[in-house]
Amino acid sequence: MSSVRALAGQTALYGLSTMVGRMLNYLLVPLYTILFAPEVYGVVTDLYALVAFLNVIYTYGMETAYFRKSADQPEAAYNAAFWSLTATTLLFTSLLLLAAPALARGLQYPNHPEYVRWFALILGLDALAAIPFARLRQEAKALAFASIKLVNIGLNIGLNLGFLLFLPWLQSMGIALPSWLYQPEMGVGYIFLSNLIANGVTLLLLLPGMPRTFSGFDKALWREMAAYGIPLLPAGLAGMVNETLDRALLKYLLPGTTHENLYAVGIYGAVYKLAMLMSLFTQTFRTAAEPFFFQQAKGNAAPALYARIMNYFVLAGGLIFTGVILFLDIVKHFIGSAYHSGLHVVPILLLANWLLGIYYNQSVWYKLADKTRYGMWLSFVGAAVTIVANLALIPRLGYAGSAWATLACYFTMVVLSYYWGQRHYPVPYRLGRIAFYVLFALGIAAVEWQFLRHLDTAAVWLIRIVLWLVYLAIGWWREKPRLSVT
Repeated sequence: MSSVRALAGQTALYGLSTMVGRMLNYLLVPLYTILFAPEVYGVVTDLYALVAFLNVIYTYGMETAYFRKSADQPEAAYNAAFWSLTATTLLFTSLLLLAAPALARGLQYPNHPEYVRWFALILGLDALAAIPFARLRQEAKALAFASIKLVNIGLNIGLNLGFLLFLPWLQSMGIALPSWLYQPEMGVGYIFLSNLIANGVTLLLLLPGMPRTFSGFDKALWREMAAYGIPLLPAGLAGMVNETLDRALLKYLLPGTTHENLYAVGIYGAVYKLAMLMSLFTQTFRTAAEPFFFQQAKGNAAPALYARIMNYFVLAGGLIFTGVILFLDIVKHFIGSAYHSGLHVVPILLLANWLLGIYYNQSVWYKLADKTRYGMWLSFVGAAVTIVANLALIPRLGYAGSAWATLACYFTMVVLSYYWGQRHYPVPYRLGRIAFYVLFALGIAAVEWQFLRHLDTAAVWLIRIVLWLVYLAIGWWREKPRLSVT
């Protein structure tokens, strides 16, 4: 099997847990947007955006450091990364639990310190599972990885349905439920509690593969891994600024009351989910590609291979981009009608996430060239663009300003990453072909948005299907000869 086809196979298996699994989670969005008003759903959007920052701190680049060192010293690298994260996770989680009341007040949720406590435990369980999951990826055990992830997702969905639908239904039928099982006033808290329970079960499933003692801990190797991974921490934090700060800032920069601002955060968070189809594809690909890129790095043909993979990624991203925009009238029903006022930012967010995926593909150069400081600087530049653009645009454009800021950030990072990457680790990207796919997709989006969007006839739907199939056919025609020999 060729290397590209092997990557495609791994991506498909990871996609079972990531793409398909998250799609199942994605189906919870209609439930949330029907049960909860935008200002209530805004709490969910707000808190999960903040958790993304803390996730980076909890893992501080150890996953990437493990991938880098595991090729030569798999067991020693695994032990060093696992025990390092275990020690720091216990420390960070303890601090958050102790500071929960004060943090809840600072986040403007003074009556819910339990939210902070639950998220502290969610973060801790996620961090403890990070290296065992990374080992499954490194050893190409995609089926085991997918199975455990799907258990997590299935349990989380089941608990959500139980807490938010089944138990309230039982209560409405006159069945008395004990307070330890169900408290109606908890509301969105059940979303967080479901996440916590699912993470706990996941860690139990990973337990058999975890080291039992410190006997294999190599201090010298740990120092090397820390020196490699920790510089990725500020880059990761800056990356989270780029990915999630917009949702966190909206609550503070919009001119309304906290209630009104959370309403806008809720709408933005819901329509962002419609753009998550692109993000899900990007994350699925990244999960499979990161260890694959390291495994292929020793071959002389690696740069040409990375260039071909970029072509396929951009083509696939264009299919998602055009598909969501052409069929947005269908896709929009995944969120409640109260949230449809935010649909105008979906194309911007889709394009931004497509660019983020292109950046992830490019970022292989500074990891393989051991120049992770460039990753840090790229993220810092992106963070600066994000902060400045959000501060400038949110007061003027509302949450649409956040969408444009996200797009500006990722466009800047793609351009700079390409420029620096070609100087330090040249990859022969076919820029003309990449530009063709992007511009062709943008042209289709423009036709939809300007001419077809407000029409609802059988002929218009036929035109949409034809446009999408034309994009697919041209991409297949251009790439099939190269795919057959890779």
